Amino acid sequence: MKTMISTIIGLGITFCAGLATAQDDEIPDVFTYATYFYCDVGNEETADTIMERNAPLWDKLVDDGAILGWGWMSHHTGGKWRRIRWHQSDSIVGAMEALDTMGDAVKGKYGEDDSANADFAEACPRHDDYLWQLKNGMSGQGRGKAGFSVYYKCDIAREERADEIIEAHAKPILDKMVEDGGLTSWGWQSHVIGGGVRRLQTMTAEDLPTLLTSRTALIEAMYPEDDESGIEFTDICGPHVDYIWNLDFEKP
Repeated sequence: MKTMISTIIGLGITFCAGLATAQDDEIPDVFTYATYFYCDVGNEETADTIMERNAPLWDKLVDDGAILGWGWMSHHTGGKWRRIRWHQSDSIVGAMEALDTMGDAVKGKYGEDDSANADFAEACPRHDDYLWQLKNGMSGQGRGKAGFSVYYKCDIAREERADEIIEAHAKPILDKMVEDGGLTSWGWQSHVIGGGVRRLQTMTAEDLPTLLTSRTALIEAMYPEDDESGIEFTDICGPHVDYIWNLDFEKP
């Protein structure tokens, strides 16, 4: 039974930025465009350096209202993805158009022949793109530096029932953990465009020990041993992959 409970709340990133709170009656329209990179482990710090260079340009886009937020995350523990670059907009079209907006900001600063493009491609030559929609979640006063993500492969015909279970059973506990300071954010996002992952469950904390302690407490608190909703959730969204991420750069 512990395995089932861990599956439903094994929890995860991370990019719900500062856009929903426990007091919100409705989740705002937030779409997250996330690019998951496969990088050369021996050279991936080159990509980090380039992202640090670009960060002020993209921070300004947030300040100017061109995007809602952006971030760069590095792999700590989990699968084959090594880095994530994400940005948020209030529509699908806006999220797509922001790709050009962000690229144009870099070209405007460093020119069309920016050598960093080739350096980045060498460091992180392959990627997967996903577009997510925020379905549920919240953040505290600020987000932490450690994130736990669970990427679920769900039954498409029943995945909305999984959303209902998260709303009814997970949300109250997670909201309270943010209120009490154990977590700094949590989120539940649904697939819009991308590969086979259908749902993304996320949480962040100030540091890794706090994140892991909170996750353990959550597993213990979530469901009694015979709870049918947990069994139902696992039947809908059983297969999953866990990741722990470092939140290196972001601007909500």
